Amino acid sequence: MENGDIIQSPSPLRKIVTVASIAAGIQFGWALQLSLLTPYVQTLGVPHTWAAFIWLCGPISGLLVQPIVGYNSDRCISRFGRRRPFIAAGATFVSIAVFLIGFAKDIGHHAGDSLEKSTKPRAVAIFVVGFWILDVANNMLQGPCRALLADLSANDHKKMRTANGWFSFFMAVGNVLGYAAGSYSHLYKIFPFTRTKACDVYCANLKSCFTIDIMILLLVTVTAITTVKEDPLTKQVQEEETKAPAPFIGEIVTAFKTLKKPMWILLLVTCLNWIAWFPFLLFDTDWMGTEVYGGKVKGNAHEVKIYGDGVRAGALGLMINSIILGLTSLVLEPVGRLIGGVKNLWGIVNFILCACLASTVLITKIAEAWRKHNGPDLVHPPLNIKGYALAAFGLLGVPLAVTYSIPFALASIYCSNAGGGQGLSLGVLNMSIVIPQMFVSVVSGPLDAAFGGGNLPAFVLGSIAAAVSAFLAMLALPNPPKQISLSPGMAGGH
Repeated sequence: MENGDIIQSPSPLRKIVTVASIAAGIQFGWALQLSLLTPYVQTLGVPHTWAAFIWLCGPISGLLVQPIVGYNSDRCISRFGRRRPFIAAGATFVSIAVFLIGFAKDIGHHAGDSLEKSTKPRAVAIFVVGFWILDVANNMLQGPCRALLADLSANDHKKMRTANGWFSFFMAVGNVLGYAAGSYSHLYKIFPFTRTKACDVYCANLKSCFTIDIMILLLVTVTAITTVKEDPLTKQVQEEETKAPAPFIGEIVTAFKTLKKPMWILLLVTCLNWIAWFPFLLFDTDWMGTEVYGGKVKGNAHEVKIYGDGVRAGALGLMINSIILGLTSLVLEPVGRLIGGVKNLWGIVNFILCACLASTVLITKIAEAWRKHNGPDLVHPPLNIKGYALAAFGLLGVPLAVTYSIPFALASIYCSNAGGGQGLSLGVLNMSIVIPQMFVSVVSGPLDAAFGGGNLPAFVLGSIAAAVSAFLAMLALPNPPKQISLSPGMAGGH
């Protein structure tokens, strides 16, 4: 047993499933973030050009919070255990953050925001504070949750795969529930108090979604931390662990200095892969509301309604995407063997990613031509245009399943061959994920504005990055020495 691990034998499956169920509450919130928050922040008066900068808090918190929380949870000597205090604190702060985000308009109005003005500075300030707290709290919650699953598995590889599989299952459950809730336009009727003078139907639906998120997250978290016990870390073991020669950050620096060529290629391919993904993940529902449906965040009542309908259609597309992702993850390993290895599989699906992102331009032009032909009166686009857009959402579930699995598996095996551990390898790989997110958050708004606004320029950039990553994966990335598990349970975040 290494690093002062406490559990000597694997825990029963029911305990692993109980802890893994926290992923449903976490992912429910992530799904709402991805599908609803970019359009919502624009209703507060933040321009589309600047909306992307708010998403910088995600990669920054991922870069800083996860290593710090992980390092301290390994050494926590609370009588409640090492992981459970951080899980409880994370869930509490997520609930507070979600409340601030959902009720930002109401709080801002009571603090002095005018209903007549399009920009609501106090509501924006409350939203930004809540959003940053949310991302910090999600990282505080996720890391210890995964670490507790590892503790419960007690280094039993079969149990670890089972725990990862259940975590992935509950991630899919949370995604489907989140996107389904986001796509339902009458959810606010379940919580009538959410519709107020400062909060219209779209805002009320968002508050209702986040209210359900709080309920689900607190239910699964309280159940997990009260039914699954931890043995506290003893003072002696904690003192032994603090004698380690280098903390987590120091290990990361050392790891970069000693990386072999395969790992550097993997980091480059992963970086390009996420440059391709982030524009769509940030602006997919906004694309449905503006480019496909032709609505406007700010306009007359009908244009705003059309935009909201498009955003909900985008949330439906993301739900379809999550279902395809879950189904694809079950067949990755046999398909990878069939086509000659994981690098070929990764290259092929990156070409699919490239084609889907490029297709958004064609779908947009078809929708614009239809609106031009049918006059200025906005109605919903016909079924064939909706079908094209939803098909793109669904097909993107295939490369997303690979993105959530192969890079993490390859990082683990490359670093283990070089004498490193899985935790360290995933920490190194995390750099090639959060840095592209920072890059996209900074450049996507100005890039879109430079080409006349809209989401297409960032999508085209993503399509080019996907093509380059596909070629590098197939031509430069070495095959691992043996077949590895491709379970998306190894993936982190969302």
